Amino acid sequence: MIIENYGHRFGFLVFDECHHLPAPFYQNIAFSSLAPYRIGLSATLERADGGESVLFDLLGPLAYTGEIKDMAHGGVLAHYDVVQFEIELSPKERQLYEMQRAVYLNFVKKNDINFSQPDGWKQFIMRSSRTDEGRKAMAAYREQKKLAQAASGKMQKVWELVNAHGNEATIIFTDDNAMAYLLGSAFILPVLTHKTKAKERKRMLDAFRSGEIKVLVTSKVLNEGVDVPEARVGVVVSGSGAVREHVQRLGRILRHSPGKRAVLYELVSKNTSEQSVNMRRRQHSAYQRSH
Repeated sequence: MIIENYGHRFGFLVFDECHHLPAPFYQNIAFSSLAPYRIGLSATLERADGGESVLFDLLGPLAYTGEIKDMAHGGVLAHYDVVQFEIELSPKERQLYEMQRAVYLNFVKKNDINFSQPDGWKQFIMRSSRTDEGRKAMAAYREQKKLAQAASGKMQKVWELVNAHGNEATIIFTDDNAMAYLLGSAFILPVLTHKTKAKERKRMLDAFRSGEIKVLVTSKVLNEGVDVPEARVGVVVSGSGAVREHVQRLGRILRHSPGKRAVLYELVSKNTSEQSVNMRRRQHSAYQRSH
């Protein structure tokens, strides 16, 4: 690692995207430097594992917090709206969803698994791996999640939104590659995932920035570290419950330009677990109201 050879030569260290630093591998960068002055930069400090406290040990106390709403009013970021659509499952999807969810919840109740506890999910994984009943419960959990995230009604709503914003740069976000490729195939849209080769990825992003391509479908690779100032419309078809991921997706469409007003659409399957997931990931000041 480079830091082991050069960590003694600098007095000031800057960590960009410092929310990654609490990971054991990256912590070594901070430990291997003698720099007495150090600062971390991140648009999304929150971590699902609560690792923010490690950051303060490695870098020092929090120095400054800038709210998205303040930066929008200050001309640093674009003004924006967040619009949520509740999507109805089809009768067949609803029937399958309720069946699979019942299998999953019955196992959880039978084994007294409490997801409000810090190790709740860990307990479910451990216990579901030990028996055939448990493995069926895990399969049912995945199936009901898939039914909610990839509801057929979302396909129709995506098509409506793409047509409504036909001349605006739009990014469509999904939780997994399968849904991204399904949308790309159905509507003949370019899809960018972790499987996209570097050369093709660059070509697609350049075409998007130039306006040659108006719509990009992606799973997670555009969540951070990519500058696409032309994007002004985001469509979240599905995602995790992580606050950081959701704020990062919003951030992809907030690059400032004169007269720009961005909009983020959230598609949430009605009366499914996806609604509670969406509530968790919206626990950030950026989603308290539109600006």
